[in-house]
Amino acid sequence: MNTAVNAGAASAPFSVSDYLRQHIRTVHDWPAPGVQFRDITPLLQNPRVFRVLIDAFVHRYMDPALRPGVVAGLDARGFILGSVVAYELNVGFVPIRKKGKLPFTTVEETYELEYGSATVELHTDAVAHGQRVLLIDDLIATGGTMMAGMKLLQKLGAAVIEGAAIVDLPELGGSARLRAAGLKLFTLVDFDGGQPG
Repeated sequence: MNTAVNAGAASAPFSVSDYLRQHIRTVHDWPAPGVQFRDITPLLQNPRVFRVLIDAFVHRYMDPALRPGVVAGLDARGFILGSVVAYELNVGFVPIRKKGKLPFTTVEETYELEYGSATVELHTDAVAHGQRVLLIDDLIATGGTMMAGMKLLQKLGAAVIEGAAIVDLPELGGSARLRAAGLKLFTLVDFDGGQPG
């Protein structure tokens, strides 16, 4: 009689969202009092966690219905994620940078911040008309940066198939605003206002 027991049989199924949430650090009162900053750098430091993170995106975008022709990453943490995801998908990567950082002819988009505004730029030859683009960043807060990135890509005639991020902070309204503008979103971890880090 076989008495071997499957050690994993009684355990709950693996949740990528829960696993990643355990490795996101919350820094209280930074950069201002009352702010709970969701720090994703611990996800990048541990090779196993980093692989789970990247694989979650790669497996989604290997689906032919969602497969991009190019990945666009938002300055600056979107560069880290976007370039690795693009490499794994065997597609190109384009950076959307803060104003004044790109050397060639650019298009630009200005968006509002809590105090003032910011401008991002994209090379005019970064994407082809009609090209399917995945837009990626680390976090969606108010949605201003991702909205500006989407508008830049659309100015060049690209089709932004989805916006992706590790973290969504839905209480700040960014994800709702982006969806209302017609951008489909994929995020791995949501943090509500009262959730501890």
